[in-house]
Amino acid sequence: MTRYTTLAFILCSSGINAFIAPSRKPSFLTHVHMSKESSDVVQQSSYASGTIVEFTEKKRLHAGKIIGVQHKSNGAARYDVEDHDGHKFSILDKAVNYAMPISANEERKIKQIFDEFAAALDEPEMELRRDLDISAELLEMAWEETIEDESHELTANNLVDLIHSHTASKLESYKAWRLLRTDMAHVFFKEIKDHGRVVAFKAKAQKAVDAAKKTFCTHPDHAEDDMCWV
Repeated sequence: MTRYTTLAFILCSSGINAFIAPSRKPSFLTHVHMSKESSDVVQQSSYASGTIVEFTEKKRLHAGKIIGVQHKSNGAARYDVEDHDGHKFSILDKAVNYAMPISANEERKIKQIFDEFAAALDEPEMELRRDLDISAELLEMAWEETIEDESHELTANNLVDLIHSHTASKLESYKAWRLLRTDMAHVFFKEIKDHGRVVAFKAKAQKAVDAAKKTFCTHPDHAEDDMCWV
């Protein structure tokens, strides 16, 4: 049975439609404004108050909500952020790893959204796979589709669209982004950064994947991983 016949069987048996061509534009970054002061200092594009973010502080990851936005004299953005435990931080824009914009209609359920985002931050890799219904084999087949695309690029939204043929919810997109940053996903994809922030993923060449898979599967922590038995 060929790999693509196998893909068709897996998708049909799980009620998933065929792969469809995705848009590659990252959708999780929210840009509010870019303006010029009289001093000709250009203000950095920034996230709006109320945006939920994953951020790094002293090498620790936090889920937080932006409660204030300022710009320094050099134009750089700085945020006042409250984490899920109620602790407050003042962080630079570069400390934000991922941002989830909140619409006016979502404000009424912001606590639930924040709780779910914080829980997703702490989810182990295997739980992310189960929640997203994305196995190692399906991720490999997504890589095969992406390597055929001219750009060889994939975003978190694209991954959900490609495998499950529906537009990712904001929480699904965040979970897919986190899954694509795991060791298993790094076998197939490398991260693409914009100003230090991971915005997309690029499919590796076949030889690089073969070498990465061998390294991954010979590590004791991954010996029982499904990917190593495919």
